[in-house]
Amino acid sequence: MNKEQLIEEVYKSSGFSKKNSEKAVTQVLESIFEALKQGKEVELVGFGKFNVRYRKARTGKSSKTGEKVSLPAGNIPVFTAGIALKEALN
Repeated sequence: MNKEQLIEEVYKSSGFSKKNSEKAVTQVLESIFEALKQGKEVELVGFGKFNVRYRKARTGKSSKTGEKVSLPAGNIPVFTAGIALKEALN
């Protein structure tokens, strides 16, 4: 499901107008994005948790050529599924 499909689902199930559904989805995603940029954790009980982790520099392997490449250190976003989400999928 992409963003447009998510907006369509919110529109169908919420009773909001299409424009308000788009605003709602966009604002939720922007709020999560901004919180992560500030190093905050976002926890949606039952769904999961978004946070940022630091990853050290390391050596990787190019999937195209098989050559070793140097991967820089940096922050990466991480999502951990909540218990309710895990249970719903199994």
